[in-house]
Amino acid sequence: MDQILSLAATNLLSPIILSFALGVAASLARSDLSVPEAAAKALSIYLLFAIGFKGGVSVAAHGIDAKLGLTLLAGIILSAGLPIIAFALLKVMTGLSRLDAAAVAAHYGSISIVTFVAATSVLQSSGIASEGYMVAVAAAMEAPAILSALWLITRGGGDQRMDGDLWREILLNGSIVLLVGSFFIGWITGEKGLEEISSFIVAPFKGVLCLFLLDMGLVAGRGLRDRSDVLRPGVLAFGVLMPIIGSTLGAVFGLVLGLSTGGVALLMVLSASASYIAVPAAMRVALPEANPSIYLTLSLGVTFPFNLTLGIPLYVAVASALTGG
Repeated sequence: MDQILSLAATNLLSPIILSFALGVAASLARSDLSVPEAAAKALSIYLLFAIGFKGGVSVAAHGIDAKLGLTLLAGIILSAGLPIIAFALLKVMTGLSRLDAAAVAAHYGSISIVTFVAATSVLQSSGIASEGYMVAVAAAMEAPAILSALWLITRGGGDQRMDGDLWREILLNGSIVLLVGSFFIGWITGEKGLEEISSFIVAPFKGVLCLFLLDMGLVAGRGLRDRSDVLRPGVLAFGVLMPIIGSTLGAVFGLVLGLSTGGVALLMVLSASASYIAVPAAMRVALPEANPSIYLTLSLGVTFPFNLTLGIPLYVAVASALTGG
């Protein structure tokens, strides 16, 4: 418990978390502070490219082996299975329709890349190493959750079909293309490529992340302020309970795979997070009748802040205790 509290205190007082808190506070206070949409887009492009590139370099250094393949498979299984658990919980804990429950569930099998980045930052600050190829696992966990959500709707008699537009949205979503593409660039160029652009993607990374999280705080604050009507007790409880369930399953898979302390922590983070970039874009095409105020407020206004402030320190502490790291 002392370790969890210590990590939580350190995390809460980091520039990354405080930047997010500033955005939330400014939005709730109705300040006119804002990040221009073009700037926010540029920040997200930078982060995705840097994350993917560094992950590819790590895989080049590590090499392709059975452990990497099994970890990717574990990520895909978690991504496909977690929405089914989330859907069952939502039907029990909330009064959401089958359509809205499926749309929300899709977000909880996919991942939040910013939560993943924040977790890697905490691990680095704590001196805890992790497998570099976990970014590849993050990329692999984007799409299966969407397919599971559509299966849930089809199973209930819905008429959603996997047409060309939906496949295009899932497979060619900009965040996925950039993350996977930069990963392969890093993999091909390796350490030499990283040395050439390290001044661009290494040194400025945390500063850019602070600005991005400031914008995320502003967005989350607006959701909490303007959409409080959707945050009924059962919905709020789900937004905190589901990350705990997901992280527990991530810990089990990580231990079975024999991942390092950092690897187990990152798999817990990936399993606990909720998408707010790729999945909402896909839901607009796949389930246009679903209410975006519900799934966006839950993923960005409830689960994201929980993971960022309390979840990550908890997951790192649990991973350390389980692995003896």
